Amino acid sequence: MKIENLAIIGMATATVVSCAPAKNEYASYELYPVRSGSLVEMEYAPEATVFTLWAPTADEVRLMLYEEGEGGHASETVAMQLGKEGTWTTKVERDLKGKFYTFNVKIDDKWLGDTPGINARAVGVNGKRAAIIDMESTDPEGWAEDKRPELKSPADIVIYEMHHRDFSIAPSSGIEHKGKFLALTEEGTKSPEGLATGIDHLKELGVTHVHILPSYDYASVDETKLNENKYNWGYDPQNYNVPDGSYSTDPYTPETRIREFKQMVQALHKAGIRVILDVVYNHTFNTSDSNFERTVPGYFYRHLPDGSFADGSACGNETASERPMMRKFMIESVLYWVNEYHIDGFRFDLMGIHDIETMNQIRSALTAVDPTIYVYGEGWAAKAPQMPQDSLAMKANTYRMPGIAAFSDELRDALRGPFSNNEQGAFLAGLPGNEESIKFGIVGAIEHPQVNNDSVNYSKAPWAAEPVQMISYVSCHDDMCLVDRLKTSLPGIKQDELARLDKLAQTVVFTSQGVPFMQAGEEVLRDKKGVHNSYQSPDSINAIDWTRKSQHADVFDYYKGLIALRKAHPAFRLGSADLVRKHLEFLPVEGSNLVAYRLKEHAGGDAAEDIIVIFNARRQPAKVAIPQGKYTVVCRDGAINLKGLGTLTGAEALVPAQSALILCK
Repeated sequence: MKIENLAIIGMATATVVSCAPAKNEYASYELYPVRSGSLVEMEYAPEATVFTLWAPTADEVRLMLYEEGEGGHASETVAMQLGKEGTWTTKVERDLKGKFYTFNVKIDDKWLGDTPGINARAVGVNGKRAAIIDMESTDPEGWAEDKRPELKSPADIVIYEMHHRDFSIAPSSGIEHKGKFLALTEEGTKSPEGLATGIDHLKELGVTHVHILPSYDYASVDETKLNENKYNWGYDPQNYNVPDGSYSTDPYTPETRIREFKQMVQALHKAGIRVILDVVYNHTFNTSDSNFERTVPGYFYRHLPDGSFADGSACGNETASERPMMRKFMIESVLYWVNEYHIDGFRFDLMGIHDIETMNQIRSALTAVDPTIYVYGEGWAAKAPQMPQDSLAMKANTYRMPGIAAFSDELRDALRGPFSNNEQGAFLAGLPGNEESIKFGIVGAIEHPQVNNDSVNYSKAPWAAEPVQMISYVSCHDDMCLVDRLKTSLPGIKQDELARLDKLAQTVVFTSQGVPFMQAGEEVLRDKKGVHNSYQSPDSINAIDWTRKSQHADVFDYYKGLIALRKAHPAFRLGSADLVRKHLEFLPVEGSNLVAYRLKEHAGGDAAEDIIVIFNARRQPAKVAIPQGKYTVVCRDGAINLKGLGTLTGAEALVPAQSALILCK
């Protein structure tokens, strides 16, 4: 037992009695105690607030109370007491609403420094201090009645990936709250030409899910200097369980960012659109000064044999999802976003760093709440993680993670060329040898008797058990957008050819049996001026110019038509590997840069007896033999019309150059 005199500003000096227990030493991280209760660190009530921190290796833990979210000294310091399972607690018996707090952990006579904890749910500006608020006060009107839009099957999903700033910052967006959560709550916004932007644009396009780039509190944008307009995608985690202040109208007031995030979700739900949150549990922005490391040093990260931090993320560290408390943290975190913010899905950054067991437990926990919550991720890591490949959530192990999907770089690169070389094209550039990889993507990365896996570009075996475990895409935020890639791999490409190939690429994506995914702005031929990695490029590079919607109205109408076509025909979204193998049959073609298939026998209960789909990347028309019949042409030469663009009778189809042909019988 020891006694300390601790100054309390504005009050008389107080005597605080604290226990100094014997130091806990553990031979390995596996022996650390596991907290059985939830990881909530602050429970507010007007009469008293309880603070709890899991810090099993600490000699002492102090709670620091502050009047403001930044600046100044602690107004009060409270010693915490060690209880069971390595957990420290204290109770302050008065109304602390509006105050801020941090924890400070002492190990071996060294104070590790202030941290808001690993589980802060409200923070001050820049997230260095946690905030004491009443969460119920952050609910917008009608929040209790907010409901997820209906989703019958994951095969029905159409994902639109967007960044708040990209989507709304341009003057041409007509949006008032530019770069903010509230941008997605504004109705009636229009471009200078009078065309719908913002949430009305999303409704017009027909997407079912918006994937928002990381929107938790990230570290790389200074919220006190938002006038500097510094840009970042947000893959720099600081506080995982609170929205980022730079997307709020007031980063200084903790309640504002929380309420405005909820308003965004509520508005999208009312528009019939679900919300997917991009989560980055695989690494933290910094290491030695991170909230994890200032709480339980070493535990939350993997290490190399020499004791240094492993770096499977190529960002300085990799988290240890296999350790019970990191696994528990991840599970509780996604559940918190679902329950508090009504989030409808999660995209896991560098999912291949996480272990399979953790991902499966996350899936199970979400399924218990709502089985329609969708989960997918990048089935790779930046560098080799410090775990055996067969235990990691890599793409090749997707079949061992039911209800979890991964991105198909096989299809992506077969269409536009390899990630490693911006200047090299593939199918769209008329280069032969990509046909089997495209077939692999069309069936949804499942086993199919007509796909020769030996000729698939990256995977020599199917990795999905069901087609909805494959994300079908040709571009996303962290690579060249499709327009720039086409310009780079086909120097001197003219505008009409650019539009043709863009449409062809997305026809493959949106008619595949996987879940289609598109990057915001592709529907208006967005470019980023050739920048490959625009994570901190200015608005001049990243902003979507909404005047392009009128300039490329035919492209927008085509994307809109593709989505409507997919929704109208269940044959394109069978959702079952057995049904795909039964109903999807590839047709023989002569030569390269041509892929054709048939969806037969009223696939998935489709009204059409047969649907013929042909992709022609050649610079000249192609003839393809098809089953004899009379067909309605619904897609031809860069145009789509569900009611028909004409009819075709016979056993041969002529497909215009660099385009798709879709026929319904």
